[in-house]
Amino acid sequence: MAAFYSKALNLNAFRAVQSHLRLFCDAPKFPGAKTTWTQTLKISEAKPEDNLPVYRVLDKQGVVIDSSHEPKLSSEVLRKMYKSMTLLNQMDNILYESQRQGRISFYMTNYGEEAAQIGSIAALNNDDLVFAQYREAGVLVYRGASIDFFMNQCYGNNLDVGRGKQMPVHYGNKDLHFVTLSSPLTTQLPQASGAAYAFKRAKNGKVVITYFGDGAASEGDFHAALNFAATLECPVIFFCRNNGYAISTPTNEQYRGDGIASRAPGYGMGAIRCDGNDLLAVYNTVKLARKYCSENNKPIIVEAMTYRVGHHSTSDDSTAYRPKEEISMWSTESPVGKFRRYLETKGLWSEEEEKSWAKDVRKQVQTS
Repeated sequence: MAAFYSKALNLNAFRAVQSHLRLFCDAPKFPGAKTTWTQTLKISEAKPEDNLPVYRVLDKQGVVIDSSHEPKLSSEVLRKMYKSMTLLNQMDNILYESQRQGRISFYMTNYGEEAAQIGSIAALNNDDLVFAQYREAGVLVYRGASIDFFMNQCYGNNLDVGRGKQMPVHYGNKDLHFVTLSSPLTTQLPQASGAAYAFKRAKNGKVVITYFGDGAASEGDFHAALNFAATLECPVIFFCRNNGYAISTPTNEQYRGDGIASRAPGYGMGAIRCDGNDLLAVYNTVKLARKYCSENNKPIIVEAMTYRVGHHSTSDDSTAYRPKEEISMWSTESPVGKFRRYLETKGLWSEEEEKSWAKDVRKQVQTS
């Protein structure tokens, strides 16, 4: 009897070892995926245990939550960031009214998304290449484009570098490494992947950033660009401004997953999600993303969570598809106001300076 049990135990042990070895030696060898076998037939709807968190530095009042995450920026840079955002606001105010008065044919404002633009471009090198969409005027403002540059382009006069051949807000500036915008949605993404591949081959240390919205992520070019960049390992930052709406289409009618950044693992890419209304969070995020791209020659997705306070464009009335209460609520979450409070806390801005600068910058735009 003892011998019988001994043989049975040995047989069970043998089968256990055999099963264990099968897992390793008989693992699937399909080239298309790294996976395991299963005898369970079911439809998989696998989701991450937790949604991707939103990184932030400032709270709603503009107070630093954890001082170890406060970037070491000079007072000159911090003030430049704020002045760039407020200059962008004034240009939006005046050019929007210019369209309403029939002086220009079209315009798109940047209200609510100022921090995403300024914080991201401030974290890059001046010669890093930009492929933008149509809500990145702040990128050019921060890099030093003159007010005249914007006015000439929107009015399409003979001083415009494009000689009036583009629609208003379709900016381009070779000196500032800003590729001219295209009207068709998302075409800039595969172009950015290609440019980043060229940079990689040239070994010049530069990276590419391309901006797009949540709506653009529903276009086919989005998927082509990410797959291209991932497989060829291109140093490109895919910067998504997830502002909640693709013109009138809300995000819950665009996708069922966890935003845009959650798609990164499917392409073998990394991703970061940040508070797009927190300039310092955006700055830190893109600074880290650039380092990652440059050192590894790999792409990354940055998803800046924000809200489009203004209408999509002068051709749109957003109150037709979203409640006024929603717009009012987000208007109080102004990234400009949040950053101003941060500067005031540090003694880098005052009420007197605000009044003086507001008057001065409005005059600059009006006389341009």
